[in-house]
Amino acid sequence: MAGHASGAGQAPDDLVEVGRIVAAHGVRGWLKVQPYSADPQALLRAPVWWLKTPDPRPDPGVSSLARAARVLACRPHGGRFVVAQLEGVADRDAAQALQGCTVWASRAAFPEAGADEYYWVDLIGCDFYGQSGGAPCFLGRVDEVLDNGAHAVLRVARGTLDEQGVFQPTPDGRGRAVHTLVPFVQAHVHRVDLAARRMDSDWPDDF
Repeated sequence: MAGHASGAGQAPDDLVEVGRIVAAHGVRGWLKVQPYSADPQALLRAPVWWLKTPDPRPDPGVSSLARAARVLACRPHGGRFVVAQLEGVADRDAAQALQGCTVWASRAAFPEAGADEYYWVDLIGCDFYGQSGGAPCFLGRVDEVLDNGAHAVLRVARGTLDEQGVFQPTPDGRGRAVHTLVPFVQAHVHRVDLAARRMDSDWPDDF
């Protein structure tokens, strides 16, 4: 009989989306997962995954409530994927039933990053400073981190900080946010202060 991923427990409030189940793997209930990071350590080392089933409604990005699944085994597969066995997922039918689910992990369960290493999720929301006439200037706020194959790229939503320090995005002629893409390499990004939620770079304000 097919098993089911465990659903007991209250989801922590620091869940981070780390991957998506793309297929069953084999006939014994293993799952094939696409990590969202080139370095899937958070996915590989989390003792519990929280699974969310995409909501059938048309609202983009909306998912159902997370349910917990204890990870029995997890390993890299084929260079781009991870395969895993979850408690209660006993055969291929049960694994296929989870196809399309997003995988979330508690931020507290992430292994500590090494020196000059950062989890992408920690960079999102940082204020990004560049240069104007040789002086630091606020350019915007990081709202996404992308992977171009060679290195990470910061997507910075351009804007200003008002008198209360609240971020005000700069819209284009159609009211959409204006973005700048900045390579996340030491040649351009010189300082990352996660405690202050600030990044300093040499990126020109008029680029």
